Amino acid sequence: MQNKIKVLFLCTGNSCRSQMAEGWTRHLKSDHIEAWSAGIETHGLNPRAVQVMAEAGVDISGHESQNIRDLLDIPFDYVITVCGHAHETCPIFPGKATVIHVGFDDPPKMAKDFLTEEDQLNCYRRVRDQIRVFVETLPEKLLSQDI
Repeated sequence: MQNKIKVLFLCTGNSCRSQMAEGWTRHLKSDHIEAWSAGIETHGLNPRAVQVMAEAGVDISGHESQNIRDLLDIPFDYVITVCGHAHETCPIFPGKATVIHVGFDDPPKMAKDFLTEEDQLNCYRRVRDQIRVFVETLPEKLLSQDI
């Protein structure tokens, strides 16, 4: 049996984008990839992220916001930063982890510009769908370094 690629999705607070990426990866690519998510800080799981992922058939309600310090002993193959702040402040990882940045807009920040709940949720849905499109390219895109 082939070893799975170990991937960490890293964001600022591990509340939304990195959680979505972990959820999609576990849902779509668990045969090839072991996925984790963490943050530079922990902000708790965003309920709107949970809601829009559930709409797409992916349950992340059992996820917890994790701090990167708690995962430094895992020998990741790739660390994918999904927000600019995490990319700029990404710690040095022991071992062979390749750090890659694939940024996505911040749904809570975008949602502040809208008044209705539906319009706010649409911000989360857009990013959810963009993350899915990215995850669907894995692991091939990682292995080819075409990011």
